[in-house]
Amino acid sequence: MPSTEKRSLMISKAWIQAAAIVLIIGFFIMGVLTYYTYNDEPPIPATVTTETGAVLFTRADVMAGQSIFLQNGLMEYGSVFGHGAYLGPDFTAEYLHRAALSSIQTYGGDASDTARSKTIQDFKTNRYDKATDTLVYTAAQVQAFEQNRADYAAFFGEPTTKFGLRPGVIRNPEQIRQLTAFFSWTAWAASATRPGRDYSYTNNWPPEPLVDNHATADSIVWSMLSLAALLGGTGLLLATFGRFTLMGWHGREPQSMSFRPPDEVVLTPAQNTCAWFFFVMAALFLVQTLLGGASEHYRADLQTFFGIDLGRLLPFNIVRTWHLQLSIFWVSTSYLAAGIFLVPMITGREPRGQKGLAYALLGALVIVVVGSLGGEFLGMQGRLLNSWFGDQGFEYLDLGRLWQILLIVGLFFWVAILFRGLRGRLRSESAGNLPWLFFFSALSIPAFYAVGLLANPGQHFTTTDFWRFWVVHLWVEDFLELFTTVLVAYVFVLLGVVHERTALRMIYLDVILYSAGGIVGTMHHVYFSGEPALHMALGAFFSAAEVIPLTFLTLEAWSFLQLGIAQESKSSTPFPHYWAVMFLAAVGFWNFLGAGVFGFLINLPIVSYFEIGTALTANHAHASMMGVYGMLSVGLALFCLRYIIPEKYWSDKAARISFWSLNLGLAWMVFATLFPLGLLQLYHSIKVSYYDARTLNYIGSRANSILEWMRMPGDVLFILGGVLPILYLSWLGIRHMQKNRITEGTQDILFTEVATTQMEER
Repeated sequence: MPSTEKRSLMISKAWIQAAAIVLIIGFFIMGVLTYYTYNDEPPIPATVTTETGAVLFTRADVMAGQSIFLQNGLMEYGSVFGHGAYLGPDFTAEYLHRAALSSIQTYGGDASDTARSKTIQDFKTNRYDKATDTLVYTAAQVQAFEQNRADYAAFFGEPTTKFGLRPGVIRNPEQIRQLTAFFSWTAWAASATRPGRDYSYTNNWPPEPLVDNHATADSIVWSMLSLAALLGGTGLLLATFGRFTLMGWHGREPQSMSFRPPDEVVLTPAQNTCAWFFFVMAALFLVQTLLGGASEHYRADLQTFFGIDLGRLLPFNIVRTWHLQLSIFWVSTSYLAAGIFLVPMITGREPRGQKGLAYALLGALVIVVVGSLGGEFLGMQGRLLNSWFGDQGFEYLDLGRLWQILLIVGLFFWVAILFRGLRGRLRSESAGNLPWLFFFSALSIPAFYAVGLLANPGQHFTTTDFWRFWVVHLWVEDFLELFTTVLVAYVFVLLGVVHERTALRMIYLDVILYSAGGIVGTMHHVYFSGEPALHMALGAFFSAAEVIPLTFLTLEAWSFLQLGIAQESKSSTPFPHYWAVMFLAAVGFWNFLGAGVFGFLINLPIVSYFEIGTALTANHAHASMMGVYGMLSVGLALFCLRYIIPEKYWSDKAARISFWSLNLGLAWMVFATLFPLGLLQLYHSIKVSYYDARTLNYIGSRANSILEWMRMPGDVLFILGGVLPILYLSWLGIRHMQKNRITEGTQDILFTEVATTQMEER
């Protein structure tokens, strides 16, 4: 009979205490920043009036304009406060620039120094009266408002697709007035001096010399301190871990192993259902990459898609929305399947009924995917302007609120499936050991994704953007990173490559290092969203610390891979997961380059001041999202499918082609197009103006167009050579799964036998 004695904690409690302290401090600071977000956000006046007291627009108009902006998917076309898509303009910068030009003309023209000084005075003077909740616009600002309203009426009422939007996306004059009011408010917040400070509510962003918006002292000083933190922290960490071999894999674990042939590994019914999960994953991956190619083509040739007027069927904002949403969906599908697949490997058994629950989860996932994409399409086509069923409009959180809630419920249902399978094992383990960490890390995924519900389209934009980045950054770069580490660590423990105690230390180190910078580092996204300078200071300093663990773990990966090679050489049987492990190795490379190097490049406040919303942001996003979570998702799929697909049907060739095509295709995208485009756009932003660097005229210039077309070979290689082989292997999984290798009872289903010569770690 199995022992009922609970296994004690395998490592020192100091690891848990250190992780707890880091998490507590990090979330305490986030609590303080949340308080200041709600108390120091730019006010939305109840009434904006002319100098004669006539009402120009109201708070209700601003909020209605925000809803129009979001529900029509304009955040997936252009941006506000720098956040959104990269084809259209930043509407904050555009309104501010046009309004300043209009004001200069009103006061006497370009040749008049007086006109320029009066314009600066108009825009820098904060005429908001908190007592009456009223903001007064000067006559020149009123004139600029009316001129901008006419310009936006022409732009959004354009009867063709020449701008990449559907024809006549907004024609209602009242909606145009409300949308202009929203843009006008953001421009006011970007230029009016914050009370008690010498800079605006957005820390003087965007850079606009016409209104004397220039980089603040905070942006320069905290950029310098961020660099110092990065260099000093990296040196300290390397010195510490070079002196003390805390991780345990610098030496050679004296053990030998024998890998079981995949055909001899007995699977459970729920594990077999994972073949369908991976097939859905691969199908979503394929559609997502095709949409990515379409969105890229808009930047190369805005007017036509190889002679087809694509904008009438799939405007840019719909294409980009689906591209982003599907990236989350297909990666999540792989994670869900990998969790379900690993649980029986961890416990040695599977409770009855897991298969039915897994299929129910997959069906619910398909409903959410289809329903949310359909709602987004109808919303952006103006047929379903409802944030519950249609489009919420926030980048990365576009899906309707109903679908968002259903997705959260589905993720919690997945955790319940995992708990049902782990329950017996959890009873016999200390809460700090690997099985519990697997469960806790899985639970954190729906828990922190649910924070996105606080990003309400009907509330203040600064506040909603604050909560949105809890999902975009904190959920992705901290808690998905944690689950990733636990998954990979458990795979190598089950393979016998590393000792469980070593893996456990690695996980706690991940929690400590990533959370030390990653939690508060979330604020590097909101430097210019209307937050006080405190958010910039802490966000810059702590986000620099995010690169430190990436540097360290990249170095450690060499020791880890060398150990794996040494262990494999001791095996008397072939290693069946070469290409899955290669994908995991690629994760380390792209984590350092995409998240570390490219991420830090744009996170410095003084760089972000000129760069936010440009191609360098897209460069970082592609290299880190696909390079880390995409490569990991494919690697997990290959690992699981290796057991589901019988040996005689398995294709190492398909896995090899996919590995090289995905990695070379991604490298081509980054180095042939996105990175040089981003550098050129940043240079233009500094030399000419940020406003001009975000215009369609600049983006569609001949030099940029050539660089955009240069991306095509990489995209073709990525899709045909990278994605299609994964779809093929996934199809083999559902076509040839062996039902005679299934058990629902207690069974030793580990896939590696470790010889008894293993010595206990100290």
